[in-house]
Amino acid sequence: MEKKESILKNAGEDRPMAKGKASRVVFAVLAAIFAVCVAVQVFLAGLATFVDPLNWARHESFVHMIEFVPLAMLGFGFAGRLARRLLWQAFGLFGLVLLMYFTANFTSVSPVVSALHPVVALILSWLSVAVAVKGAKSA
Repeated sequence: MEKKESILKNAGEDRPMAKGKASRVVFAVLAAIFAVCVAVQVFLAGLATFVDPLNWARHESFVHMIEFVPLAMLGFGFAGRLARRLLWQAFGLFGLVLLMYFTANFTSVSPVVSALHPVVALILSWLSVAVAVKGAKSA
């Protein structure tokens, strides 16, 4: 009888850990997808710059598909009880996306601020890869 109780007790204790594990895996997958999407976004900007300016429309619309991924990562990160530093970095990704919007739409007021757009893209690329790697290690 004691053996059955301990098995049931352990099974009950494993469930929360399984939920946390699943959330950490989803975080890692979303982080990897986001990092790849940032690279695609840079590629689309390159196509618009060097191949055909009509690609700016693709560059502008693609971001709308990925802009909230860092917030989803944050939700799964909290559910998976990830380290605070990693959660802050996921939040930082969303902040950088907002900064990208700001720098892209500030041209008429200050072209110098808009010139920071590719610099912010570099930081976003670096941080997205760093978060993806850390997320994979935490999964």
